[in-house]
Amino acid sequence: MHFLKELIENPELDNPAKNYMNIHRHFYRYSKGNFIGPAIKISKTSSKITLKGTHEYEDLIAELVLKSIKDEEKIIEIEGKLISGGDISEMLEGYGLNWDLQKSKGKTQNYKAVIVDKIKNKKLMEIIELMRESSYLLISFQLTPSCKVKTNKKIPQPSKKKIEDDDVNKRISFTTGYLENTEENLKSVFEDVIPDFVTDLPKNWRSIILLNNYKITDIQLPKDVKDSRLLRILAIRKGKIIRSIEVDSEIIEKQYSIIV
Repeated sequence: MHFLKELIENPELDNPAKNYMNIHRHFYRYSKGNFIGPAIKISKTSSKITLKGTHEYEDLIAELVLKSIKDEEKIIEIEGKLISGGDISEMLEGYGLNWDLQKSKGKTQNYKAVIVDKIKNKKLMEIIELMRESSYLLISFQLTPSCKVKTNKKIPQPSKKKIEDDDVNKRISFTTGYLENTEENLKSVFEDVIPDFVTDLPKNWRSIILLNNYKITDIQLPKDVKDSRLLRILAIRKGKIIRSIEVDSEIIEKQYSIIV
């Protein structure tokens, strides 16, 4: 499950650094203040649904396209990059993945692997879920023009712009997915991307843009921890997530108090 869907279903997490690392890790970098979060655009034609997302939506877009493929045994040829916050070599090997994970040499200590592989559809969806706790899986693949994903291999720097100055159309070029426009696929997209807005949608919509912005009002630091990196990682952040959709020029907003 995508971290934002899980968060709006359970916005006040109990001991997030221990019990919800798949969500908590997305908030490491935030101090107090207002911040631009992930965004995604849903559009459709008579034949296909297009999903365009920022970084942190690449996993969900790939998952939704894969879910639209009915054959779970279908071999998917993928290429891209894995970026992890830790050495997960043993986990990869245990899952039968021969991805050469290398430790970075820069200031940011992480691990990266270039991916060129062929994986069954069902297994690839399991891998996407597996990586959500520790890693970013930036993959691209194509079966047909209406069943494909294209993702950038380089994670962008966090936006320093004010929320009112956000250039969302530029940000959502990070990852793009296409799937056939069927009632089942559209229902799946709604349930995983905008479950809290489904009843607000007009019948004949053309495009939907979802924004997720954060307001962090309080940070609780762990006691007896002196390492500055661990302090940042283990700190609990309190505030709000402001979710808004623009549907054919109409804006609808919902807010959730969060503990992450």
